[in-house]
Amino acid sequence: MRTLVILMLLAVLVMAATCYESRESMESHEYLNPFISRRRASDFIQADTRLGAISQERIRERTKAAYERQREICEDYYPCELYAFRHGYPAAYKHYFGRRR
Repeated sequence: MRTLVILMLLAVLVMAATCYESRESMESHEYLNPFISRRRASDFIQADTRLGAISQERIRERTKAAYERQREICEDYYPCELYAFRHGYPAAYKHYFGRRR
């Protein structure tokens, strides 16, 4: 019985020594709150450049090049798309839609 008590005390001491939270681990802010807000997560990106990039992307979406518009028109029409796989989109657009103008 006496050895059981000594082994239990020894086990408790080993557990306390290995599971001790050091001061260094408590210094981290992530210990108390592991998640950060969206604002803090994207602080390194300047707001002006993000808004500028978004507006430039919107402008590019509105003003597409002529070949891009032709390609989209051709992709919507299945025979034109099949023709484009063999001969290319400019030739397919000219073949199916070039005579209409």
